[in-house]
Amino acid sequence: MPTDEKPPPSGGAQTPPPASVEEMKEALARAEYLADEPAALVSFLAQRLGKPVLVEGPAGVGKTELAKALARASGRELIRLQCYEGLDESKALYEWDYRKQLLAIQAQAASEDGGDAKLEGIFSEAFLLERPLMRAIASPDPVVLLIDEIDKTDQEFEAMLLELLSDFQITIPELGEIAATTMPIVVLTSNNSRELTEALKRRCLYLWLDYPELEREMEIVRLHAPDLPEALARRLVEVVRMVRGLDLKKPPSIAESIDWARTLLLMAAEDIDRETFEQSMSIIVKHRTDIDLVAERVGVKLASSVGSEA
Repeated sequence: MPTDEKPPPSGGAQTPPPASVEEMKEALARAEYLADEPAALVSFLAQRLGKPVLVEGPAGVGKTELAKALARASGRELIRLQCYEGLDESKALYEWDYRKQLLAIQAQAASEDGGDAKLEGIFSEAFLLERPLMRAIASPDPVVLLIDEIDKTDQEFEAMLLELLSDFQITIPELGEIAATTMPIVVLTSNNSRELTEALKRRCLYLWLDYPELEREMEIVRLHAPDLPEALARRLVEVVRMVRGLDLKKPPSIAESIDWARTLLLMAAEDIDRETFEQSMSIIVKHRTDIDLVAERVGVKLASSVGSEA
């Protein structure tokens, strides 16, 4: 399950791949990611089999954080491609720096050589803009490649990606073939906003991440807010689960549970009564209509529970 978003290493000493699923789980725990058995198993197999991992699930359950934790645990650089509607190959693979090329042509044209010489050398690596997919393939060191929210792209982009993940090489007409010399760990995430192609799913290991059970979320919250009393941590997670049970535009993520725990510590709160909840619920509820619904449904429950205890 997710933790704070700490920056992954920018390279450096690589750590040997774990020899077992249990070692993988421990490595992720050292990277401050509390993985359950399925997440640890798929992470282990991704390194051992060299296969991409497709991680699906609702927003805010730790899909992106898993890739970051893998980078921290393995000592690899994290290279991230953030997907969006309309993303094309030039923004994902590479493109030529046309402005720099034009300046080079003008400079060569003004030189004594002139003539056809002014077109020489402008299609070289000096004028190439590497985008995330090419950076991952061309890197001399093993990396973790995160392809985030792949479901936001179209099927044409998905087909290009499938070909790339099959061979881990690209062909640049002006330069030739560039093949990976090291095998990246590839993690694709999807919020399941559209159905991905069967071809892509066949190529990948699959992991579904959902919101954790109460006890696991308590572990995560207390890992990042260790001063929070156990009883208050339990109360917090119970309230968050009540909020998630409503029909909201955006249910609270696990990272927001952690933020709320830290907020309660700063407020010196001893319990979560209706007043404390309404003062701080904007930490976990981020839409105006959601705030009204949560205040009406959960706030009333908190008020009645406090009254019954009294």
